[in-house]
Amino acid sequence: QVELVESGGGSVQAGGSLRLSCAASRVVYSLYCMAWFRQAPGKEREGVATIWPGDGSTYTTDSVKGRFTISQDKGKNTLYLQMNSLKPEDTAMYYCAAKRSGFCGRWEYEYWGQGTQVTVSS
Repeated sequence: QVELVESGGGSVQAGGSLRLSCAASRVVYSLYCMAWFRQAPGKEREGVATIWPGDGSTYTTDSVKGRFTISQDKGKNTLYLQMNSLKPEDTAMYYCAAKRSGFCGRWEYEYWGQGTQVTVSS
């Protein structure tokens, strides 16, 4: 059973930075797509960034492109989301997710963490 545990959320002022971490157990990074999602109150969950297995190619959604970076440390079995130039509209619960197969950019994932809250004040 894959287990994902997020950390690193918190409250920050607009323009600030946070780095989210996702500790993954029983995930083989050479085989699994890994991604970050977020869900703001009253809104649908949206995919933010994904990283492909193998070569580690990444994709970030337009709303965070140039500000957020997804990366992974395979030795530590940890996924990261570096978030810079944060805006109040980035306020949401952020989730780490994984899946064993399928196109990584298709936002249908199999395994989920419990989420970590990010709050950005203006």
